[in-house]
Amino acid sequence: MTRDKKTVEPPPRSLLASEGRGLLDIPALLVAAPFLATAPRGQPHPVVVLPGLGADDRSTIAIRGFLETLGYQVHGWGRGRNVCAPDADLSAVVAQVTKLRNDSGLKVSLVGWSRGGIIAREVARQIPDAVRMVITLGSPFAAPGASNVRAIWKLLTGQKYEPPTPERVSRLAQPIPVPATSIYTRADGVVAWRACLEEEGEQRENVEVNTTHIGLGFHGETETGADERQPSIICKKSIAISIAYELTLLF
Repeated sequence: MTRDKKTVEPPPRSLLASEGRGLLDIPALLVAAPFLATAPRGQPHPVVVLPGLGADDRSTIAIRGFLETLGYQVHGWGRGRNVCAPDADLSAVVAQVTKLRNDSGLKVSLVGWSRGGIIAREVARQIPDAVRMVITLGSPFAAPGASNVRAIWKLLTGQKYEPPTPERVSRLAQPIPVPATSIYTRADGVVAWRACLEEEGEQRENVEVNTTHIGLGFHGETETGADERQPSIICKKSIAISIAYELTLLF
């Protein structure tokens, strides 16, 4: 799936109303545990997982726990709820990633859910030499205004919603100088799935999964489907397996 140049509209409210079904992915994740234990393992290196709007590190426990079992040195972002103004947390995350790079001697992979993915991409833009790759989960970097966030922004942040400026929209949509994978779902009721698409090119790709925006952090579905890049890897529709496979790639 490639990105088109048409104006991207927010998802219909009917999809937003059905977001709660993503919570059903939590018990399904437990059922899928034996399958997930077979996930590919790559070179151990630091991984930072960033939460979405209004969430904190508790929301990424499932992703971080899974990656830890695969041998990665996994870190939350450690900044509480993700509710600050755009770019307010950027310098702190840059400092965190720089320290991990210096302490470990290895480049750091970033996994960001929703707004956390936008932050992860901007960190990579600032310090590409410290970042191995970026994986985003339902992050509307290509059209950040194409979402239903304005309906909950004040409730989550206590601030009036201010739409992104044209300059910011243009900057966020530009490809980043490190390998990038966007994992998205067409059933996303929070952000428009088309807003989550990378411009496909060398070391950039888009992976579609079957869940909701809320379910992106817990999805372990075991539907089978050969991965055209490596036929031995099944279940490209599993977010957990998709992340695990991406982290094995060498650049």
